[in-house]
Amino acid sequence: MSQFFSTKRYFALGDILVFMVLGAIIYGIIATGSLWHSEFHPVTAIDLSLKALPMYAIFSTVRGLAAYILSLSFTLVVGYAAAKSKQAEKVIIPMIDILQSIPVLGFLPGLVLALISIFPKTNTGLELVAIILVFTGQVWNMTFSFYSSLKSLPSEYDEACSIMGLTWWRKLVRVELPYSAVNLAWNSLMSMAGGWFFLSVAEAFTLGDREYRIPGVGSYMAEAIKAGNTKACIYGILTMVTIIILLDFVIWRPVLAFVRKFRLEEVGEGSVTEPLMLLALRESRLIRWLQYLYKKNRLKRHMKGGTQAVVGSLSVAPLKENEASQKKRDLILKITAPLMWATFFATIIFGSIKLIHILSTVNLKTWLDLTYAAVLTLLRVIGALFISTLWAVPAGIWIGLSQKRARIAQPIIQILASFPAPMLYPLALTLFFSFGMDLNWSSMFLMIMGVQWYVLFNVLAGALRISQELGDTMNLMQTSTADRWKTLYLPSIFPALVTGWITAAGGAWNASIVSEYVSYHGKTITA
Repeated sequence: MSQFFSTKRYFALGDILVFMVLGAIIYGIIATGSLWHSEFHPVTAIDLSLKALPMYAIFSTVRGLAAYILSLSFTLVVGYAAAKSKQAEKVIIPMIDILQSIPVLGFLPGLVLALISIFPKTNTGLELVAIILVFTGQVWNMTFSFYSSLKSLPSEYDEACSIMGLTWWRKLVRVELPYSAVNLAWNSLMSMAGGWFFLSVAEAFTLGDREYRIPGVGSYMAEAIKAGNTKACIYGILTMVTIIILLDFVIWRPVLAFVRKFRLEEVGEGSVTEPLMLLALRESRLIRWLQYLYKKNRLKRHMKGGTQAVVGSLSVAPLKENEASQKKRDLILKITAPLMWATFFATIIFGSIKLIHILSTVNLKTWLDLTYAAVLTLLRVIGALFISTLWAVPAGIWIGLSQKRARIAQPIIQILASFPAPMLYPLALTLFFSFGMDLNWSSMFLMIMGVQWYVLFNVLAGALRISQELGDTMNLMQTSTADRWKTLYLPSIFPALVTGWITAAGGAWNASIVSEYVSYHGKTITA
């Protein structure tokens, strides 16, 4: 261990950064925890002064990261189940497609009533409502991405795993997660952006005749817009940009650099510059010491566990043990599966009966009005997808084909995608109205401000996986640009593009609730 502390400089730059990040995390958790346990107060007074923003930024960041951890856990469990079980796939995928299309505010009444009744004396219920609302803006995109990656795993990989006798866990960790890492990382970045999109809705909302507001950047911006305080709006925008840049530096740049090594082909542009954060962490003696302890303990466990057959760098358990484990899992599934399905169908039948009873009270005129409104929103959703695809596909492929362009564009795109679009709606409406567009048309462009990034990020993730070898082969064959797009680029990004369309459609339906019903200069305008 003396190798880590052999020089006179005991703390490197990496150590300082590690302690700063850990300190910020601990302080953020403690500060947010004090909010959770504070006395129940549904409408918190928002201070529009500049000095209040750092604390509000911490609260919003902790909520966003908590929602992301919840989304990632959901993605790995539900996405894996949908990809591996045909029966689960038939239920999960349509259900997720429906849930992602339900506007965030559609979850509000049940969430608020349930969580406030569970936590009547503290603000824990409202904090959980905010996290779950942000979660509903993040999770569906990630789940579809992980599911589509697992479904597109080359059959040769499955055959190799079967030959080597890998358990489902080893196959997931060694093959499936690395294969899906690029798409999952880029869609995680997009999902964080989707969560920020509804930040102001999650932290400040009205339910019936009651207002609910918790401290954060979203509620700060909502209050600043409501008060018409231009200076506070500018402060809020700068704070949001600062949060996004810091998260990009601390989390997303290192993550995207890390998953780059899981690309199937070699990068053909020479060495790739690593993020400053990764370089600093490698310099950290604390991180190297923790890695040393981990490898040491892993070696001890390996030696205690006895010898196993080794194929390449993978440690493979005996096939008989795998067969016994498989039989045990099959027996458990035979017992639990009928009970789970019976419970599921009983719940569906009970809910359907209750729903039919409620819907039977709605008169015919209301049904006709709803149908007409739904058709108009559907047309806006289709228009938003079409316009987004027109520019996002060529832009995503052009950026993804060059590591240099991707490295430059990634933080810019992330800032644009992560910034909550509803905060810019008043400015955008002023521009649209100056061209003579009413909300019936401009609401579609308000949708585009949020959903175009779903298409771009998925196309970009697909473009990053375009085979460099195939590109070099086409260069040797002097293939025309049109043929290259037709036979290489578009087919390569198409699975990712379909995922982008599905999640963008859900995002557009979700955004309809804040783009067809907006506040502008103290007035409520509807499409």
